[in-house]
Amino acid sequence: MEGAQEIIVPRNEAEIADAVASAMENGTAFEIVSRGGKRNYGKPVAAGTILDAGALSGILKYEPEELVVSLRAATPLAELEAALSERRQMLGFAPADWSALFGGHPGGATLAGTVATNACGARRVKAGAVRDHIIGCRFVNGSGEAIKAGGNVIKNVTGFDVPKLMCGAFGTLGVLTELTFRVVPKPARSATLALRNCAAESGLRALRQAAGLPIEPTGLSYLPAQALAASPAARAAQLGTDIGIALIRVEGGTEALNEKLVILRRTFAAFDAVTVEDDGALFREIDEGGNFVDSSVDVWRLCVASSDAYAAVEGSQAQFWYADWAGGLIWLGLPADEETARRLRGVTAQFGGHATLMRASAEARARLAVFEPEASARATLTAAVKAAFDPQRLFNPGRMVEEL
Repeated sequence: MEGAQEIIVPRNEAEIADAVASAMENGTAFEIVSRGGKRNYGKPVAAGTILDAGALSGILKYEPEELVVSLRAATPLAELEAALSERRQMLGFAPADWSALFGGHPGGATLAGTVATNACGARRVKAGAVRDHIIGCRFVNGSGEAIKAGGNVIKNVTGFDVPKLMCGAFGTLGVLTELTFRVVPKPARSATLALRNCAAESGLRALRQAAGLPIEPTGLSYLPAQALAASPAARAAQLGTDIGIALIRVEGGTEALNEKLVILRRTFAAFDAVTVEDDGALFREIDEGGNFVDSSVDVWRLCVASSDAYAAVEGSQAQFWYADWAGGLIWLGLPADEETARRLRGVTAQFGGHATLMRASAEARARLAVFEPEASARATLTAAVKAAFDPQRLFNPGRMVEEL
């Protein structure tokens, strides 16, 4: 139980290394947290000690002209975004703060948690994921060694790309202490063309069509009527319909943005379309699972090829869902039970991709495979990587794979 766990709060990287060295001698294991906002994402960790790295916070070096920022790993995402915003810059992958989704307060995400869970938002359709923007890190491995990987320049091609390996590893390979990202300029303007009163199949098809236009969309999402009804941002933008809505976001300078909107209106002239000057609230809500925040329903995420999105939704039998990444990511409100798991894994067996149980009780997450089961060859590779970085399995044991 959490109350029985010892808590270690190191103040710097050296104290983390000392804690790991002691754990090696004693054969103990750690549950690694920074602010703990994502502790309930993944399988429950089989460890008696919490290693709280939250003290490792603060921006170390920001070079706006070089589009590079380095910071301690537990720096709050909100702190970094505020500093970047002052120079009209941002993290290009639209980091997603899932704090409220897991019952915490909005704004609780850290950069370490963002990297560990590969938490990126709608902008991925243009900018890629977290791993496409991280260029360096420092971490303590399972042998108590402080390791530097990558660097503070964008063109770094030496050695194995360890920073990317840390993205989505859920803290199972090492304790992150420092991170370096490339940043991008903020767009001058942002606007969303909303295609109203369109059914799921036609709405998802429209998003795929928009993805192929010369407009560089930075958001391609579909909200069915149920998701719209649960969306404060959609209500504020007066986007309610009885069927569903497809959202196509474009960005750029005024002239370029207007040209993109002309292309969109011409392409989708048959739809009931309205243009919304986008302040970010609508897509931020989509990124953060905001439609599920005030609901007690269990949450799954299904990743498939966008061309298979409609068939995947039909196969899931979900009544409450919405789609992002032109249908490549589908958020589903479905029970965390064996029947649902079999159904969703049947969908991924048919179409490829993966199904992840994102939010559920500890009991359900302990009982079910939270992440898509790996094929034999990949499972062997995963075990080999874990053994190389954390030979005694000290870090977040069992969080992703029960045996690791």
